[in-house]
This record gives sequence, structure tokens and C-alpha cells, in this order.
Amino acid sequence: MESVRPWAGVPRSAARLAGLLLVVLAGVLLTPFAGRLRADRRDRWVRRWCRVVVRAAGVRTRITGGAPPTGGLLMVANHVSWLDIPLLAAVRPARMLAKSEVRGWPVAGGIAARGGTLFIDRDRLRALPGTVERIAAALRAGAAVVAFPEGSTWCGRAQGRYRRAVFQAALDAGTPVQPVRVRYRSAEGTPSTAPAFVGEDPLLTSLWRVVSARGLVAEVDVRPPLTPDAHPDRRSLAGAAQGTPADTGSPAPGHP
Repeated sequence: MESVRPWAGVPRSAARLAGLLLVVLAGVLLTPFAGRLRADRRDRWVRRWCRVVVRAAGVRTRITGGAPPTGGLLMVANHVSWLDIPLLAAVRPARMLAKSEVRGWPVAGGIAARGGTLFIDRDRLRALPGTVERIAAALRAGAAVVAFPEGSTWCGRAQGRYRRAVFQAALDAGTPVQPVRVRYRSAEGTPSTAPAFVGEDPLLTSLWRVVSARGLVAEVDVRPPLTPDAHPDRRSLAGAAQGTPADTGSPAPGHP
């Protein structure tokens, strides 16, 4: 991991952390009221709030491209940080696909469940077809679903191979797949590992590393959607969504 602010930057980092927590808390408290808004107004509110969450952490955002505002859509992205979630929601609010353990997390698990998160049990292969069908049903109903097909976070300088099962849901539902590439850069423009949330990294440690980083920039590249008719099987669809190492700007798949 790269170096962060020296002790002289601690007050500013602490203020950022406090501001970030307040913004998140405000969003949680306002969620019931947002649920009463029309879908288009609610989506605008969610996108703006997510941008504020990222900005409160001291991270500037650059989003290129866009996603269709309505209709079933499977958004897939590489996974580096907890920041990926609000960044993708800033593109288009969606139901998240998360591991089943998240449901048991204090506070966050309840929020995720109320937000329509689709949980997957990675240790039970027998449950996988049912999960795929639930995702496909959500897509058929016109929802956007966000998935991180690598199955885990990576440091950003390496990348895991996209697992194919989630792409079957898009094929079954006949909905497009929207590839998204997330990168983090330092003030100097070099790739940054400060936001990476890997291994046994405690969440508070990761939060502090992000708010202490200097000039952190999140780049979100929303690429053209892929249609199921152009990629008739999940292997080719997953490969097209992930791209090549040269296309993604990262080395060949491997653990950081």
C-alpha cells in the first residue's frame, strides 16, 4: 500500500472521516422518505447522495459514459474497494449482488437487505441456479443489478478472472450487460492502491487510508452495453465484459 498523509494531515483526515460518517448516516435516516419519491426523482437523489459520499471521503470522481436510465440491465465491474459501490450507484442506482455473509453484518447487513440486495451463498453450489434465476427475474422486471464477477476485491494493479454464472442471468432474461471499469489514481496520475480493500483489512483501517490519501481520483469508465444476441453463451459474454489485460490497463489475472 502507498503512503498516506503524515501526522500533520491527521486533523483534516479526521474531519473527512467524521464528515463521511455523517453523510452516510444522513442517507440512512432519509431512506424511508426517498422511498416515497417517484422512481426518477429517487434515482436522481441516490446518484447525488452517492457522489457526496465519495466526495466526503476526499475523492474526486470522473465518470465517462453512461447507462440506460430504465430497463433491465446487468452492470458488471472490477472490484477494488468499498468505494466501488457508491461509484456504480452514481452511474445508475441498482440492486447489488453480495455474498451471503454481508446479511449478518451489524447495521450494514440490514441496510443492504432493505435496499434490495441479492445475496449469494458461494459455499453452496446447489444454491447457484436459484440465485441465477432470482437475478434473471429482477432483470426481467426492469431492475438494474450490479455484480462484481471477480468474486473478491483486488488491489487495482491486478485483476481476477470474471466468473461466468452471473452472465447466465442476463442471457436468460435477454437483457444487456453494461461493463464498467473502475480505477483509482493519485494526485500525480499514477495508479493508487490506497482505496484497495483486500484480505483481512478492517473496514475502519481502509476508511482511514482513503480519507488520508492525497488527491485521490476515482475514474469510472462506463463502456457500451453488450447485447445477449451478440454473445450467445456466458463464456463469450464474460470475456467481452472483462476485456483483455491491455484493454483494462492491468496485468494478467493474478492475486495482488
